[in-house]
Amino acid sequence: MRKFMKAAAILASAVTALSAIPSSAFAEREILGYMGDLNYDMEVNTADLVKMSLYLSGIDTPDEISVHNADLDHNNRTDIFDMILLRQYVTGVREQEPILGEEITTTTTTTTTTTTTTTTVPDFIDAPVKDVEAYLPSQGEADLVIFYVDFPDCRYDYAPSADEIAEIAFGDEDINDTNYPFDSMSAFYERSSKGVIDLQGKVFRYTAKHNLSAYNDDRSLLAAECYDAFTDSVDFTRFDGDNDGFIDATLVSVPTKAGDDYWWPCAGPAGRCDYSVDGVMMGHLITGNAQIESPTDYYNFNSSYLHEMGHCMGLPDYYLYNSDDAEGLHGVAGSELMDVDASTDFGALSKLMLGWYREDQIQVYDSSAGSQTFTMNSSQSDDGNCLIIPCGTLNDRYESEFFILEFSTSDKNNSNPMWWQPTGDGIRIYHASAELYDNGWWVSFKYESGSSFTDNDSGRRFIRLVNDADFDNYFRTGSVINSNTPGFMWYDSYGRETVDTGIEITVGELSGGAYTVTVNKTA
Repeated sequence: MRKFMKAAAILASAVTALSAIPSSAFAEREILGYMGDLNYDMEVNTADLVKMSLYLSGIDTPDEISVHNADLDHNNRTDIFDMILLRQYVTGVREQEPILGEEITTTTTTTTTTTTTTTTVPDFIDAPVKDVEAYLPSQGEADLVIFYVDFPDCRYDYAPSADEIAEIAFGDEDINDTNYPFDSMSAFYERSSKGVIDLQGKVFRYTAKHNLSAYNDDRSLLAAECYDAFTDSVDFTRFDGDNDGFIDATLVSVPTKAGDDYWWPCAGPAGRCDYSVDGVMMGHLITGNAQIESPTDYYNFNSSYLHEMGHCMGLPDYYLYNSDDAEGLHGVAGSELMDVDASTDFGALSKLMLGWYREDQIQVYDSSAGSQTFTMNSSQSDDGNCLIIPCGTLNDRYESEFFILEFSTSDKNNSNPMWWQPTGDGIRIYHASAELYDNGWWVSFKYESGSSFTDNDSGRRFIRLVNDADFDNYFRTGSVINSNTPGFMWYDSYGRETVDTGIEITVGELSGGAYTVTVNKTA
């Protein structure tokens, strides 16, 4: 009875649409509930995401109060945009919007205890990529469901069992594996993230009901069919690692002979708000034809899908969409998992966005302090660090323009690239422009490849490489980087690198496995 009265009061107080304002601003008004609370328990959590998915799919019909609470953008209808806002409330990306009652005239003291299921990773920064719309967590537990699928008219020549695939994807580190550093997806991520991300998952072998062509134009249809085939034997809620109401990531891998026209590896939101399994929906969906070639040859399988999972965590492609030369980062220093040559580790900008640095591993140059010298440790060590040179004020989520330096070494995840990709050691510098863009229904990096803001990739970009060219372009002892160095300029208002940084960098000695780097202000 009390719940009903409370719900009725919520509805009565909701005459005027409210903006999301920190709840501390409402200290003198009673909070009757929260937008997005669809089961009236005074919390906005995974249970509300499940109810929202049931409403949107037509499986359940909301009552009058739920209709109000589900309209998070206050446009008098409930749709996928409200689901996106609800997920942001649940995951903490946006602060929850309270529904207010009358002013409180008596003084009361209330102690509130909040329980959260979000995994906390001590000492590491909160991942900036959380601000981008994505489903696979880059910190803590992350879950991947793999469906290794063939078709009545398109089958694998070598067909490993589900257990064999699980060992390839989620097995322990094996430095003697000929596929190393792609010995397993989990081991690669563990090394790259310094143990911050714990990739887990399960593999299913499945033969589709229909021939290949039936799924070419709707690969999410195949994913739903796969889930339906196993839902009676598996509780898929266990693969929602961050408890946001979405399975973190789903991989549907098909035979290479399926062709590249429809099945070239790619990733994106599943986009199936009409489908759920065990009360959770599909988050990011990866599809591709990067197969396991033999019991000892799965380099391309792991490297291709590790790149795609980078998208599931929120990173964009670094290769170019609008150029005859698709490679985004050139030369020996230009190897990066998110570029076209996805055969090496993530670089410093990726690791910063993913939250794979401790606070003390992020060094920031202060132009007001004059000359400063920094120590740069190997990127492949647990002490691997970076140096940021900001353009003006550095956004506290690093969603701004800056240079970021690292000491890249050719060991561990950089130790076995493809034969055409040269390797080396040295200091490399990325030019980052990591601002976000919210188009009202999706948040992404404003200057990612293919974005209309990049002037067909010829203007401002999310990532560029300083001294970008097809040669050994690492900086080493004695290197001086200034306005004469290609790419070491800030962007102008037209998105071109023309603005003098007023900074000079000198690379010092390599000693004890670390470089020194000195930054001076010249203007």
